[in-house]
Amino acid sequence: MTKVIDVRDAVHLVRDGNTIVIGGSGAGHALPQRFIDELAAVYTEEGRPRDLTTVRVGGIGDFADRGFSQLGLPGLQRRTIGSNIGNEPRLGALVEANELESYSFPQGVLSQLMREIAAGRPGLVTAVGLGTYVDPRQTGGKQNTRTTEDLVEVVTLRGREWLLFHAFPIDVAVIRGTTADEDGNLTMEGEAVQGEMLAMAMAARNSGGIVIAQVRRLASRGSLPVRDVKVPAALIDHVYVDPDQWQTYITQDSPYYAGTLRRPVTPEPPLPLDVRKIIARRSLLEFPRGAICNLGFGISQLIGRVAWEEGITDQLVLTVEQGIFGGVPVAGNEGGAGFNYQAMIDQPYMFDFYDGGGLDIASLSFAEVDAEGNVNVHAFEGRVRGPGGFPNISAKTPKINFVGTLTAQGLHLDIDGGVRIAQEGSLQKFVPSVRQVSFNARLARERGQQVRYVTDRAVFALEDDGLVLIEVAPGIDVERDVVGQMGFRPRIDERLRTMDARIYAPGPMGLAADFEARS
Repeated sequence: MTKVIDVRDAVHLVRDGNTIVIGGSGAGHALPQRFIDELAAVYTEEGRPRDLTTVRVGGIGDFADRGFSQLGLPGLQRRTIGSNIGNEPRLGALVEANELESYSFPQGVLSQLMREIAAGRPGLVTAVGLGTYVDPRQTGGKQNTRTTEDLVEVVTLRGREWLLFHAFPIDVAVIRGTTADEDGNLTMEGEAVQGEMLAMAMAARNSGGIVIAQVRRLASRGSLPVRDVKVPAALIDHVYVDPDQWQTYITQDSPYYAGTLRRPVTPEPPLPLDVRKIIARRSLLEFPRGAICNLGFGISQLIGRVAWEEGITDQLVLTVEQGIFGGVPVAGNEGGAGFNYQAMIDQPYMFDFYDGGGLDIASLSFAEVDAEGNVNVHAFEGRVRGPGGFPNISAKTPKINFVGTLTAQGLHLDIDGGVRIAQEGSLQKFVPSVRQVSFNARLARERGQQVRYVTDRAVFALEDDGLVLIEVAPGIDVERDVVGQMGFRPRIDERLRTMDARIYAPGPMGLAADFEARS
């Protein structure tokens, strides 16, 4: 009997009250978007299925109307679990209106939890999230007052505290590949990331649920290279074909993202010398030659492009949590992809590496920083969001740069060998106390992590007494332009330095020569 069915028939397999996990990542990477389209259409027409619990590892959406935003339909969901609802604004609006339960857990936790569910274990035991918002002594990851059940608890093992994130059965897993043969064997040769498709399929199968796969094309039985099969047919119940499947929301088919070709090094116009670039440049100055690195979302994504401009990409191992190891991470709305990489691995393994302290350095964004050095990246501007993989990446990485502007909303700088504040931002980002804790500075000090807070005009260090101002940009008045724009007064280092003027000058900074000199 054929496993190939119509996508609408696949949606009709979902029952009221089911728990459904959908694979893929933000920007449309390896995302079964056609299933989401049809699920929203069927519910709108038929009012079924209702009261679902929906689960996804990364935020799924284009920050507008595609992805999980399409599932922002009253009554469709009873509960939703994910790592970042920020790129799913219509669903986020329902959560803010208290119309369904919502949990925000770290991306790596959810990725690894799929394996724990597959193995029949009670949940994921991890130190990631201790002392942050997801700790049950804070919010436990609950995103509104309607959400009351505890899905994470503190446990003590061998004299240490850990968090236990509860496992739950999965009724339906919807995954995606590029090709399936007539038996249902699945390959992913055209995908920009691999995610955790195998773990999701095993989790649903071992929960007594079903596995549905979206693919771009079909192949004859036995024609697929067996070493290319990522999910074997025995784990897949149904397959539907979407011949119009794009690699991402923006790119139809890039051989560079898929890793089938390497992108040639060709001259490109440099990025404009704006506030984002100068922050990325200053963060990059902290990266040692040969370091294994992670670049977070936002400004940090530009570091890969700056390294490309400086000709030092091959002297760093840049990684992306979705599984890209080496090469150049892609910035902007296709973040998560990469090109010219060494390897593409499954996402749970990348988070194993991060959680174990495998990175040398990470550059991550901040929304708020307080006097203690705590960082909030997931709850700001009055909207529910989420941290993505931030808690995993920041938990044990020995050297961390948190990057962002000192102020926001209306900030305008004149940049020419230094900085002049043409218009100050109206929103202070350095505040007496963060709204919620994404990164716990006290625990970081106990772990011996080296932490820097890199802004457009100043650099701070985390010390035993909290934040210390260690650098200011050329042309900046410390009291007026830095301390006067903060919600607290940091200690000012007696050896206060001037930031490298190359950061604010046009043209390359000459980092290739710097790396050569260090060697």
